[in-house]
Amino acid sequence: MAYGKDPQVGLGRAVRKTRTDAGLEQKELAELAEVKASEISRLEKGRKNPQWGTVKRVAEALGTPLSDLAALAEEFERRHEADPHS
Repeated sequence: MAYGKDPQVGLGRAVRKTRTDAGLEQKELAELAEVKASEISRLEKGRKNPQWGTVKRVAEALGTPLSDLAALAEEFERRHEADPHS
């Protein structure tokens, strides 16, 4: 499956970066977002394309506007398009 297609690898990287910048473990984020830790793991690894409600809850749990999370995801997508080996 090509990068930039489902599942959203850029979104996963954005969630991981925002989570680690906030000093949260996956389990902590999962609890705050009211999802399973395994779902956060799959999302961050690009193995799961989450439902819209899950993305909203994750953004809220991270304390970041959904638009900022989306912008970061797009930035990761652009970086990969410029350097597919990144």
